[in-house]
Amino acid sequence: MGDRKKDVIRETDAEAIRLAKTLIRSARFGALAVIEPGTGSPLASRVGVATDIDGTPLILVSMLSAHTGAILADPRCSLLVGEPGKGDPLAHPRLTLVCRAARLERGSDEHARAERRYLNRNPKAKLYAGLGDFSVFRLEPKRASLNGGFGKAYLLERTDLVMTAPIVEELAAGEQSALDHMNADHGDAIAVYA
Repeated sequence: MGDRKKDVIRETDAEAIRLAKTLIRSARFGALAVIEPGTGSPLASRVGVATDIDGTPLILVSMLSAHTGAILADPRCSLLVGEPGKGDPLAHPRLTLVCRAARLERGSDEHARAERRYLNRNPKAKLYAGLGDFSVFRLEPKRASLNGGFGKAYLLERTDLVMTAPIVEELAAGEQSALDHMNADHGDAIAVYA
């Protein structure tokens, strides 16, 4: 049976990696699956999603939520992203990331950047982001399973999904000022680019 499974998984190529990164970066929500404390049962919930500068998914969740208690008890989780379109929902690409959740310490530089990126992606979350019971988590990908549509299954590693280079921190340092400048002074150009 092991050989049969290998037959359905395609060799990961640049196109599969591009599709996986696009699914992560374009996601506004996803299905978060956690392990329920006490029972060990799976628990899934919809969460808002953004990405950190390196491509790592970010979530902003209430400490009152069952899924938050679950990832604090056991940080192993998975995140499913990809939006179904018209017709058969299983014909549209989707990505399941196997992750380890890491809560970001409020007041840290990492938290400030992650919260800024999350709010840039999900501006309505500003209503509750500052409330004391909300926390930002990075969902550190370990591996992923990409279903690019019928007959297009791929297995990806962390290195396929997350950028790890010194340039990442340099980009992060100038990112918000570049966004603010473009939005304030080049709205017409942004519309053309989009």
